[in-house]
Amino acid sequence: VKYYENNTIFHYTWDQVVQGFWRRYPNPESKHVLSEDTIHREVKENKLFSIRLLTKTNRVPKWGERFVGSPIVKIIEESVIDPEKRTLTTYTRNLGYTKVMSLVEKVVYRPSEENPSWTIAERSAWVDSQVLGFGRAIQAFGVERFRKNCIKMVYGFNHVLSSMFPSSVSAHHSQNQPSTTTAKEKLKGAAKKASDLAKSKAGSLYITCEPTA
Repeated sequence: VKYYENNTIFHYTWDQVVQGFWRRYPNPESKHVLSEDTIHREVKENKLFSIRLLTKTNRVPKWGERFVGSPIVKIIEESVIDPEKRTLTTYTRNLGYTKVMSLVEKVVYRPSEENPSWTIAERSAWVDSQVLGFGRAIQAFGVERFRKNCIKMVYGFNHVLSSMFPSSVSAHHSQNQPSTTTAKEKLKGAAKKASDLAKSKAGSLYITCEPTA
């Protein structure tokens, strides 16, 4: 089994990310998602449990056509929202072609410790294959494809979030762009320090090189 993990920071609050989670399809990076259906939902112990069925398609490489008859596969997505702990935990796995390649993904969305106004997504994935003689190669291929898909997923999800919460995007940009006055003051300060340093070095050089009687 191959293991993969990564963390992603979304510059949106946890509440915003949870709202956007249910509306992340469609987006410009989700053309491979053909359908999504909620098949179960309940509130238990003050937590929201959901099960969704997604239909996705992925281009099958030439060498994989001998193992896979159709590029369309069903995906089951289970999620738990805990408003007390402020976590959204998702578990995703494929239902078809599990002997060829099975992918189990777990993602935990929680407020970032670095900035409580941001959300961190902690992602873990396990890729396995039962194909005799090709297992390790298929596992390596699966991890690499998953890694690339994660990048697209982040772009797509950010697109949805920016559409839903445009004010958060503006606030984030303004926080990361210093004002003109501040930038000028910093440049002036740096120039003054450099000038003073140059003068002090020139003075010490003059004293050192001054001829003695």
